[in-house]
Amino acid sequence: MANEALKVLPLGGLGEVGKNMMVLETEQDIVVIDAGVLFPEDDMPGIDIVIPNIDYLVENLDRVRAILVTHGHEDHIGALPHIMEALPVPIYAPGMAMALIRNKLRERRVLREADLNIVKSGEVFKFGTTFEAEWFDVCHSIPDAMGIALRTPLGTVIHTGDFRLDNNPTIGEPTDFARMAEIAADGVFLLMADSTYAENEGYSGSDREVAQTLHDVIGNAEGRVLVASFASQIARIQMVADAAVAHGRRLAIVGRSMVNNLKISRDLGHLKIKDETLISARDALGLPDHRVIYMNTGAQGEPQSALARMAAGTHNDVDIREGDTVIISATPIPGNETSVSNLINDLVEQGAHVVTHNTRNVHVHGHAARRWPPYQCRRSAAWTGCAGSPGSCSVSAHPDG
Repeated sequence: MANEALKVLPLGGLGEVGKNMMVLETEQDIVVIDAGVLFPEDDMPGIDIVIPNIDYLVENLDRVRAILVTHGHEDHIGALPHIMEALPVPIYAPGMAMALIRNKLRERRVLREADLNIVKSGEVFKFGTTFEAEWFDVCHSIPDAMGIALRTPLGTVIHTGDFRLDNNPTIGEPTDFARMAEIAADGVFLLMADSTYAENEGYSGSDREVAQTLHDVIGNAEGRVLVASFASQIARIQMVADAAVAHGRRLAIVGRSMVNNLKISRDLGHLKIKDETLISARDALGLPDHRVIYMNTGAQGEPQSALARMAAGTHNDVDIREGDTVIISATPIPGNETSVSNLINDLVEQGAHVVTHNTRNVHVHGHAARRWPPYQCRRSAAWTGCAGSPGSCSVSAHPDG
């Protein structure tokens, strides 16, 4: 024990929005947590994505045992197709994340070579001689999100993944404080915690509040409704589908990534949407305006997204009309504020009524607000050194995104 050392090397995700990759290393073994992309800002012309620099891992490939995935967001799995050839190691991921990973590897034509392993909450896997990992449920804005308890020669390391406090989520599991408390009872050497939303006071809200707002806004709309959100916001898709049924509308999903995620989520049982509720964007053109809801990508003002092309009049099937209600069910990712503002201006110029988080409660963050640490510590008193774990400490594992 006295001669053991644990190195923690962040290759991305600290001090930046995206590109999450955390390396944990002993003399014998290396494990990697997540492998995400960072999307370019306006001052990065010609760049599609940014991935972590994995040179260190390639140089030490003989000790890299696996990549452990917390959840299926792009900033946590998006780099995998681009690094698999240089880093051909096993991948362990929860069900939803693994389905998304399979799609990505298939598109990149590297699926056949991949060693993919689905994990469930409570399962324990050994990696080399010095690491043992257990996944546990956390609530986030995508199903099957999990944190990881990594047992090392120096003690247990907790990586929370991205999470929020919602004891009654519309889809997925609440954060498993009971299991976290059991893990913490034996002491925690290092806590790596999601702090994305930690500068905001209070608690992050519940998706059920958003569901009611969407129901009200859609119910009061006289013309077409267009809802923009992240393609990975599976719970939001279900909310909009439920509102469509309640108000006699059909739902058209627009945008390749959202269509793909709809299929995956239905196959996994996360979405309960009947076939008769859905309609193609082209077929929806034949319905009266008050019978249609479009749900699409583009909530971040991405230039080639479905909503941006609709606003510009360049989408093949849908344009923006006078009297449309457009709900932007997201908040701008840091760096995207100008793009989102320009998009809203374009929509208003086309005659749309735009609803955002600034005017109605149409979005809640997927990350816990500032009040989570005392709340969690009351339930799990052993997170910090006060529990008797010498050298225990905590770091912000995801401070800006």
